[in-house]
Amino acid sequence: MRCFHSSLCALHLMSIPSSASTSISSPEVWPLSARWFLVLGAISACASVVFSAAFAHLPVFAAGVPPAVQTALSQQQFHSLALLFTGLALRVCGASRWLQAAGWLMLVGLVLFSFNLYARHVWAWDALRALVPWGGAAWILAWLVLAMGLAQGSIGINRRA
Repeated sequence: MRCFHSSLCALHLMSIPSSASTSISSPEVWPLSARWFLVLGAISACASVVFSAAFAHLPVFAAGVPPAVQTALSQQQFHSLALLFTGLALRVCGASRWLQAAGWLMLVGLVLFSFNLYARHVWAWDALRALVPWGGAAWILAWLVLAMGLAQGSIGINRRA
């Protein structure tokens, strides 16, 4: 059975025998890329909450937070969770170039889309405005690549079970 044969790789955590599940909490067995995406996803989620609170009180947004910034915030929050999921998928499914590429594309999307819109509306820095659509394209590609990585799965999960 492949790792992502039915629904989600994370569902396989429930099927791992209890003797094997103790190794899941052991940090030395987590791939480095999984830890990176988990950490960066958590930091990005934290930053989105900080930005949301700050934008509500910035003088530049006295008339209200622009819809583009609200979109950037919601996309950052959503894709921060996706980074966390990608990190967990790397742990459950094993190291995969597809899953790693998905994580890096999520990060590229965060920088090119969300952070670019923040810079444009907070600091009036418009130099990289043309890159915003590329951030959205990076996210679209990230989701497709994530699907490929999950569909491909990993034989490693079956060795642990």
